[in-house]
Amino acid sequence: MGTEADILKALEGLYGPGGTPLAHAVSGINLSGAKVFVSLSGDPGQAQAWESARIAAERAIKSSPGIEQAVVTLTAERAPRAEPPPRGHSHAHGAPTPQQKGGIPALDKIRFIIAVASGKGGVGKSTTSANLALGLAAQGWRVGLLDADVYGPSMPRLFGLAEKPRIEAGKLVPLEAYGVKIMSMGFLVDENIPMVWRGPMVSQAISQMLGEVLWGELDALVIDMPPGTGDVQLTIAQQVPLAGAVIVSTPQDLALIDARRAVAMFQKVEAPILGVIENMSYFLCPHCGGRSEIFAHGGARHDAEQMGVPFLGEAPLDMKIRETSDAGRPVVAAEPDSPQAAVYLNLAAKVKTLLETRKARPAPKIVVG
Repeated sequence: MGTEADILKALEGLYGPGGTPLAHAVSGINLSGAKVFVSLSGDPGQAQAWESARIAAERAIKSSPGIEQAVVTLTAERAPRAEPPPRGHSHAHGAPTPQQKGGIPALDKIRFIIAVASGKGGVGKSTTSANLALGLAAQGWRVGLLDADVYGPSMPRLFGLAEKPRIEAGKLVPLEAYGVKIMSMGFLVDENIPMVWRGPMVSQAISQMLGEVLWGELDALVIDMPPGTGDVQLTIAQQVPLAGAVIVSTPQDLALIDARRAVAMFQKVEAPILGVIENMSYFLCPHCGGRSEIFAHGGARHDAEQMGVPFLGEAPLDMKIRETSDAGRPVVAAEPDSPQAAVYLNLAAKVKTLLETRKARPAPKIVVG
């Protein structure tokens, strides 16, 4: 069995961009028997050069005594440096990647892949993703949950998970909670370290979490997307045959504007819209039972009708949902018979029905701009 000293010794004589010794760039080592996970910290403005260094490091570590399998990933703590895009390349046109053409083998045994997205942050998308995954599992499905929000991963806190994933056959083994397989960048990097990454490094991290994780056979993989319509969304649309997207919005006009953009983005990349859910739709006072529509009400239903996509329901602004989420036990797991859990169980039932009754989607053709 190898030691941390063995890992650092294997990296002697290897250098990253600017002559940085790779042994000095190590930001984390996790040993599990003859398997090791190593993170390298590098300048996100030199993503391509650091990718070459990552491959060299992984090769060297695998060949060191006592190590059978190794996974090396990139993290970053320094501020990004301006770097022009390679000549002739544009994210806007979404050129197909090799993985898009050949598929990602790790995803081959997954029946349906669902993106949960929003046009902006703060609308409860991660809470919706977690409870949707648990709701699908409650229907008897085998479910995985990928936290694709690299900058603000939420699943470790939502599920009360703190340990690092094991490594088997050179791949990460997702953690499990309440019967759901979960992977998040938050399992690999300390929550106090800011992820100051540029787009290429974020895209590569997402590709690794999709392709280098032992998801196994699943009925559904729920992807908790970051807010917006940028690099991560395009990376997933390019590399993953999405069965559909669930759009989360709150009722107020500002959130609805961004939700419409999210719907338009998925339609642009030919991903089916499973529907829109209105989160924080209303507030029921726990003391008097009175209902207050803090963020207005019904805007998401109206927009869904206008856009010709299904409306999946209303989730309240509720203290129990917040308390169970903060406690690391989402409400569907903590209180499955509660009215609050019923909202997400109904959402899961609708999504399951939509997936099972729609035809399979062909490989995506990305045309953006």
